[in-house]
Amino acid sequence: MRKAFREIGAKMICGKNTLMKRALADLYTEPEDEEARKDWTPAPHLKIVAEQLSLNTGMIFHNGDLSDLVTIIDSQKREAPAKVGSLAPSDVVVPAGATGLDPKQTSFFQALNIQTKIVKGQVEIVNPVQVINEGDKIGGSQAALLDKLKIRPFEYKMHIKSVLDNGKLYPASVLKIDDDSILEAFSMGVNNITSLSLGSGYVIPSAAPHLLVNAFKNLVGISFGADYSFPQADRLKAAAVSAPATE
Repeated sequence: MRKAFREIGAKMICGKNTLMKRALADLYTEPEDEEARKDWTPAPHLKIVAEQLSLNTGMIFHNGDLSDLVTIIDSQKREAPAKVGSLAPSDVVVPAGATGLDPKQTSFFQALNIQTKIVKGQVEIVNPVQVINEGDKIGGSQAALLDKLKIRPFEYKMHIKSVLDNGKLYPASVLKIDDDSILEAFSMGVNNITSLSLGSGYVIPSAAPHLLVNAFKNLVGISFGADYSFPQADRLKAAAVSAPATE
């Protein structure tokens, strides 16, 4: 990951929290010495960084597109076994099929209420079985089963905790915002204010096309019910006459 970060001009720093906090404090704390104060530059954002350093937390510095960091972090995953006592980050389903275990292991599956059969001298699971639910504490029998089947259901990787930009701290979810999500949110807003305009009678630019179309529909409806007509209505009448009959 460090190598990939260097290629895009980013730098990752991991270390003991106490040491990293001390180093940051030296930078954002105003020196008492008057001579040293001349070269000191206030950096209040570094205090925000120091406050985030808890548990296994590192720092990544980058002036470019942060989505590149997400791509690198997500690409570095490692399989992890189910550990007894830990909380399951996701559901775990054991697929149906051969297990590679000998018939002596049948009682082990029976204790877990997993239906099996013996095929060609080995235990075979009849139907897929969900052995762990997301958020549940993993038990010893569940971990033992997955270990016997050589299933490593989970993965571990680095997760972005928060993002600091221009002195403001943002949740990691902001990195999921892309052009499509912005356009979707904008379109939803336009639809809402347009609906409000049509319902209230207060006309705004986005509602004007709908009003014109509705007015045209009303005119055409009157034209169909009266002798009066106009060119646009004549086309619709002609189309209606030539349309196939419906039962």
